[in-house]
Amino acid sequence: MNNTVSGLRFFFRVTLGRADIASHLPFVRQPHKLPVVLSPEEVSRFLEAAPGLKYKAAFSVAYGAGLRASEVMSLKPTDIDSKRMVIRVEQGKGRKDRYVMLSPQLLELLRDWWRVGQPEGWLFPGRVLGAPLTTRQLNRACHAAAQMAELEKPVSLHTLRHSFATHLLEQNIDIRVIQVLLGHAKLDTTALYTQVATRTIGQVMSPLDRLIRKNKMAAPPT
Repeated sequence: MNNTVSGLRFFFRVTLGRADIASHLPFVRQPHKLPVVLSPEEVSRFLEAAPGLKYKAAFSVAYGAGLRASEVMSLKPTDIDSKRMVIRVEQGKGRKDRYVMLSPQLLELLRDWWRVGQPEGWLFPGRVLGAPLTTRQLNRACHAAAQMAELEKPVSLHTLRHSFATHLLEQNIDIRVIQVLLGHAKLDTTALYTQVATRTIGQVMSPLDRLIRKNKMAAPPT
């Protein structure tokens, strides 16, 4: 509906020069929903349930480096820099390049996949010769792994990216560092994860606890 409204607003404001009519076409507000986040234990179960080494490596990249599905599919073997321990994300969302960290465990897993799969061109090749994995293939593998891991939450590759950001925040990593790793243009987008970082929220002392503690300290000894 908002796409239709945008087209109509452009038509009246630009094509016809009738901005007064365009002002009567409001956009529809979308409901604000928090992202689904897996716990570290659930992520571990999910990765172990991946249908094959290739998908386990792809899922581990999504979670271990916080990449989008399109960024995982676009990776090439040359993007893995084991000397600097970084992964080069070429032309991510917004057509921007960035670097993300490469953990030693993820590097070892990618080397295992390299020895077994011998990928050429793309790090994670698909079924069609010369083409990378497709979104459909990744989603099917995600659903299969979630079912095998007996996870009740809806899981997609983007769920792993959400979990990556939330777990970093719960480790007290600076939110601006997380913003850079995720490739967000605005800090407000990254700040969304402060609403789902349950471990961080749970560490905040309620003013009720402070009040009760203060009253106990001020009470005369019996």
